[in-house]
Amino acid sequence: MIVIQADLHPEELHLMPILASTPMTGLTAHTLAAFASNYLWLLQAGDSAIAVDPGDADVIDRALQELGLTLVAILLTHHHADHIGGAAALASRARCPVFGPVDARIPMVTHACAEGDIVSVSGFPPIAVWHVPGHTRTHLAFLVADAIFVGDTLFGAGCGRVFEGEYSDLHGSLQRIAALPAHTRVFCAHEYTRANLAFAAAVEPQNPAILARLNDLSDGRPSVPFVLADEFASNMFLRCDEDSVRAAASRESGHDLHDAMDVFAALRQWKNVYV
Repeated sequence: MIVIQADLHPEELHLMPILASTPMTGLTAHTLAAFASNYLWLLQAGDSAIAVDPGDADVIDRALQELGLTLVAILLTHHHADHIGGAAALASRARCPVFGPVDARIPMVTHACAEGDIVSVSGFPPIAVWHVPGHTRTHLAFLVADAIFVGDTLFGAGCGRVFEGEYSDLHGSLQRIAALPAHTRVFCAHEYTRANLAFAAAVEPQNPAILARLNDLSDGRPSVPFVLADEFASNMFLRCDEDSVRAAASRESGHDLHDAMDVFAALRQWKNVYV
């Protein structure tokens, strides 16, 4: 269940420090808006909070004050400024640890994380670390309770661009996430779902799940988090084995595609230039 704090028009969403609150197993995840499309996250346990990808320190500070919480840790998925921009200031004020990838572009990380690590923060469930390269070469995801914080790897009905590495890296990361239990809640870092569904409709115009999902989003409320199960019918990047998706990607690329990885690469290249 997601508890929406206010019934706002889309253009008003950025004015609210806390857009929604999502109960989890032993936790609450608060959705915060920043910049043009970013979501920042606060995980609450009791009166303590963990910030995930705090690109804007002021947004986090406002939410902490509103909720009466103390910041005890920061999690960073990757090095892009809209994800780490507020981390140094917040960590300095709160004197809390910063967990993130081994990456010289993230100098504020105090506790470097790698595949298989477990982040332990007092009062919180164990947080498992996955290495999910593709969007960037050092990108991490964090699994906690029944949820995964994926940064810019998987989006509602879409996925991130490949800025570093190979298409196969991101394809592999998405397949790994897709293998999680269907009820897993996915917390990504951008409100891109509507735009991604428009692309999905161009790929599979006869897919009824795409229109149904668009209708569900018509009230302008946040589309994130979403349940992983909802992705398999409407996210083209998780449907690369479907005949209809393979045929569309083949037409767009100008040659027959058979391997799911090749279909994925063609879809991602198509999405890069889709208007």
